[in-house]
Amino acid sequence: MSRLSRRVIFTTLVLGAATLGGCSSIPTSGPSSSQIGSAGAAANPTGIQIVDVTDDVARRLFAERSVGNFSVALGNNTSFQQQLGVGDTIEVSIWEAPPATLFSVGQLDAKGTGSNARVTVLPNQTIDGAGTINVPFAGELKAVGRTPAELQRDIASRLKNIAHDPQVLVQLSRNATSYVTVVGDVANSTRLPLSARGERLLDALAAAGGVRQPVDKITIQVTRGDTVASLPLETVIRDPHQNVPLHAGDVVTALFQPFSFTSLGATGKNQEINFEAQGITLAQALARSGGLEDSRSDAQGVFIFRLESPNALPWPNTPLRTTADGKVPVVYRVNLRDPNSFFVAQSFMMDNKDLLYVSNAPIAEVQKFLNVVFSVAYPVITGVQTFK
Repeated sequence: MSRLSRRVIFTTLVLGAATLGGCSSIPTSGPSSSQIGSAGAAANPTGIQIVDVTDDVARRLFAERSVGNFSVALGNNTSFQQQLGVGDTIEVSIWEAPPATLFSVGQLDAKGTGSNARVTVLPNQTIDGAGTINVPFAGELKAVGRTPAELQRDIASRLKNIAHDPQVLVQLSRNATSYVTVVGDVANSTRLPLSARGERLLDALAAAGGVRQPVDKITIQVTRGDTVASLPLETVIRDPHQNVPLHAGDVVTALFQPFSFTSLGATGKNQEINFEAQGITLAQALARSGGLEDSRSDAQGVFIFRLESPNALPWPNTPLRTTADGKVPVVYRVNLRDPNSFFVAQSFMMDNKDLLYVSNAPIAEVQKFLNVVFSVAYPVITGVQTFK
């Protein structure tokens, strides 16, 4: 090759390199590992937290997760007491031993045992807004918050000195308050009356016709007064302790929550990937995203971008930068060149809306640069050789 040819080739390569390097025109799928590390520097005004994922970090985050526990939050007491409430309708029956002096117009007890006891069945009464009922000769009695057995003892006590050996039976003829409301993504929203059998959470879902979506995509929320507890339906099915007894006034809501994370960078799939309400680990997330591309991925540059709770970890950079809703922008960094990191990846849990990013290896960027340079230089070399 002549001196002129060598000069032309050299000039072309230098100009191509200078042009490409100056304008940063080499295509890439995202920031490199060093660029992400620079974003988390203490002097950086953006205040992004960079946290290396270790076993201790994974344990802290797992403990921080509000997975929920119905048996702890709601209790597992199976005893049931039918407490009367405003709107319930009750039937009061009063027996008086002969000679009956107070309710002498009553009918003979058809189920009696020869004692000729007379029974008087009062008309059904609905507990009024004040929570009371009225019984002849006994007057006004508080019924709300009492059990039928407690109420019948109160009536018998009031009649003791004016009736002959009175016996009282109080029965709930229309239940308007001892029920559970089941709503959400169920076949039929319903109100389930509670009985002495002690209906449980799965009984309520069955009464509503079951859920309309796959079990692993459903979260169950139970509201009891000021307490709100949530748990994946799959956990309730697998763990009998979470199938807790229900109380009057509980609201059971089936929520369809298709959790997802986004996979970007040097992975097998760049897309949004759904996962179960039960949750998945980082190892499972990497597998579902197609793993790392062997030809261009940086095993030391696996990152999870997340908006985290301020009290989740002791953060490396202070003061904390938070978003409008009080979250801390965090980048969790994983080095998959370390064999120990594969065990950590099996305990690091993914959150809904996480972004999984794998950066390109530095050698891959160099290779792309050389490919572009030689794609410019090759036609020039070929032209010079043809010209000669």
